[in-house]
Amino acid sequence: MPTRSELDAAYRATTYRIFLPEGVRDLRIDIADRDLAVWVAGQGEECWAVATAWNPAACRLSDGENRRRQAALEIALLELGYEPYTGENVADAGDWPVEESCFVVGMGSDEAKELARKFGQNAVVCGGQDGAPRLIWVDEDQQEP
Repeated sequence: MPTRSELDAAYRATTYRIFLPEGVRDLRIDIADRDLAVWVAGQGEECWAVATAWNPAACRLSDGENRRRQAALEIALLELGYEPYTGENVADAGDWPVEESCFVVGMGSDEAKELARKFGQNAVVCGGQDGAPRLIWVDEDQQEP
């Protein structure tokens, strides 16, 4: 099992790619994306999240199991009234499989964290009006690196 600092480094060494009607955005933790901020504001929202159900607790599962889990996440988002956009999380080193994800406009960090917890994730990526993705740890005691 990776340590907290190893997970933090891995999550920061990942591109969070989202597919929007206007095109693809590649997000990096703590790097603001002004175009994304403008797009989100144009949707009448102030916050967003990138969520996945793949490989819970950084434990690799089969592609079939990951796809089943991701479908359940997408259904949960729809039931909560969100319309998720497709995304993928791509590790820089290429030593971890590309994970499907959802970009969710209007989802705040508390709700995103709860959803991530439900799907066994260590952390979730959230953003606000500045367009900067933030790494939010699910467990409160994991907030500080």
